[in-house]
Amino acid sequence: MPKGLYYHCISHTQDVVSVAGFLAEKEKVNPYQTKLILTAASYHDSGFLYCHDGHEEASCLIAKENLPLFNYSTEEIELICGIIRATRIPQSPKTPLEQIIADADLDYLGRDDYFTLSNQLFKELLYSGLINDDKEWHSLQINFIESHKYFTKTSISLREEKKQLNLKKLKLG
Repeated sequence: MPKGLYYHCISHTQDVVSVAGFLAEKEKVNPYQTKLILTAASYHDSGFLYCHDGHEEASCLIAKENLPLFNYSTEEIELICGIIRATRIPQSPKTPLEQIIADADLDYLGRDDYFTLSNQLFKELLYSGLINDDKEWHSLQINFIESHKYFTKTSISLREEKKQLNLKKLKLG
């Protein structure tokens, strides 16, 4: 793994895979589509091995190179890449499968471990030179959470209230 990936690491990928599977079940996605979501979740941040900006497209390139080895068709790989692209910020998922991965990727915003994971992302962005200090980070987080929305009924019901509480704590300083 490249140095400085404090947030976008294997534990984040494992978390997104786990949450995506949970959401797929709760949203009553069929097993075939669940397989596509879980595959996309597994590859969604693999592009960070090569770059930060545009990592979603780099992730798609990695998926296109590797998934044929596991008997995925060209059509399936294109669907998986569409799901991966749905994690690009700002999120604008177009299909239910894309909504699931978008929610899984930012599930932590509405969880008790938000501040721990947010600190890991802060360290990563600071290391990468994408932010300058904690004041800038604090403002960025408030603006991000204020503009963020969950898409699936499950995430809205399970995460929105806690996300608003986390936002309130951020605003209190």
